[in-house]
Amino acid sequence: MKKVYRDFFFYPDILVMTLLATVLTIYLFIQGFELFMVSWFLFGLVFFMFSEYVTHRFLFHLKPPKNPLFLKFLKRIHYDHHAVPNELHLLFLPLWYSLPNFFVLCAIFYVITGSFTSIIAFGVGLITMLLVYEWKHYVAHTPLKPKTRFGKWLKKTHQLHHFKNENYWFGVSNPFVDVLFGTLKHEKDVETSETAKNLEKRA
Repeated sequence: MKKVYRDFFFYPDILVMTLLATVLTIYLFIQGFELFMVSWFLFGLVFFMFSEYVTHRFLFHLKPPKNPLFLKFLKRIHYDHHAVPNELHLLFLPLWYSLPNFFVLCAIFYVITGSFTSIIAFGVGLITMLLVYEWKHYVAHTPLKPKTRFGKWLKKTHQLHHFKNENYWFGVSNPFVDVLFGTLKHEKDVETSETAKNLEKRA
């Protein structure tokens, strides 16, 4: 079990994002902590929850494109994960995907707000929820057993997404956006999909 924990916390992509969040948090406290930072941090958390769902459902589960480069991207970012769900290097979002997205989002909100400190707090929220997402995803595909009923249920719903039907249960870190979009179903109400383990065969 120690190896299971080491595989997560010492995985390069996780280490880099954890270090980035730590550096940004230290910067905020050096600048002088203010209450408004909490609001921006919470906004970052909520924003990631929605972006997690939207990208998972509408980007990662796109039907196979004809463009070979785009297909290669989708295979690495998600298709291959469905084919071999427990493969370690396919569990985590690669840095070449997560870092550019992070900086682009922060840049966009900086243009809107003009407040560097606010965007740093927002960025810390984004990364924090990203790490929660990565941990929940990791737990869903490893022998780790959640201690809470919610954690056990969340792990089960993600396994249903992989092995029952890939068109439901998109939320990995939480089920709330699934509820809003109607993709949180009881497993008995959903038919077993023939393409859950091979997204490239989706028509």
